[in-house]
Amino acid sequence: MKKQRVLLLVHKDLVPREGITTAEVEPAWRMEWDVVTTLRERGHALLVISVHDDLTPIRSSIEEFKPTIVFNLLEAFDNIGVFDQNVVSYLELLKVPYTGCNPRGLTLARDKALARKLLAYHRIPSPAFKVIPLRTKPVRPKWLSFPLIVKSLTYESSAGISQASVVANQEQLEKRVKFIHDTLFTPAIVEQFVKGRELYVGVLGNHRLRVFPVWEMSFADMPADNWHIATERVKWNVAYQKKHGIHTAEAKLENEVAVKIKHLATRAFRALELSGYARFDFRMDETGNPYVIEANPNPQLAKAEDFAQSALRSMTSYSDLLERIMALGLEWQPNRMGID
Repeated sequence: MKKQRVLLLVHKDLVPREGITTAEVEPAWRMEWDVVTTLRERGHALLVISVHDDLTPIRSSIEEFKPTIVFNLLEAFDNIGVFDQNVVSYLELLKVPYTGCNPRGLTLARDKALARKLLAYHRIPSPAFKVIPLRTKPVRPKWLSFPLIVKSLTYESSAGISQASVVANQEQLEKRVKFIHDTLFTPAIVEQFVKGRELYVGVLGNHRLRVFPVWEMSFADMPADNWHIATERVKWNVAYQKKHGIHTAEAKLENEVAVKIKHLATRAFRALELSGYARFDFRMDETGNPYVIEANPNPQLAKAEDFAQSALRSMTSYSDLLERIMALGLEWQPNRMGID
């Protein structure tokens, strides 16, 4: 790939420190460190700026640095997750190429209920659900039977998810919905809990899609009475992961099952009008039926995380993965929505 002038956008608290060794990198900004060091090793000119609640630094950096592409690692603006699409819209207004998903796809995917409705229209299986607005008590319809799982309607990265998120009766349901309302300040989504395996599928592309091997989260040493779900602690607490043997690796599936799941991931990518790269979370029930749980545009890009590891399994090195993500950004045409 031709050497690029790359403007890297990161959260204000996640700017990687200069002049340190890999061992000194903190988990919070591991992704930012991996991307910065890899792009520099590939010879790209790089400017890293932190973004919080002001777009001015983005515009001034574009005017002064004149990047050929913006590498977008933002997951929020002003600490509000659903505002990230507004930053991308701003880049489109400035007519600057950028990496990752377009604003329309971000909007459709971030709202779990809206995403589910689109998936249902395209006959892509996902669990039945009901949204509980703020300051509203849950009324369970007859077609939603316990156990259920309660999540934030818009938050990602397992925010607010714990063992208590899976509820078995009305009292637990009301308590957990109130917890989401009072701590995350978003509506809650209550969905049918799918007991089974936790699977992930990475998808890369705009026009032509490349699907990486199906990945799985293993709960080898979790207590028998615990729900096998990706809670906030499971995802982000390294000590907890080691204690309970929690890790991810390529899923051991029959070939036809893996093909089916990968096909569902490409259909979901199209249905939600995504671009760039994304990871889809699946649950597969005990009879082998897969359900799309969440769409995650612009997923974690750290070298050791699922997306990069599944790419590596399909013979795409980390540096080549980042180069391909930039190439997709350079070819994206917002005025045409980029998707055939």
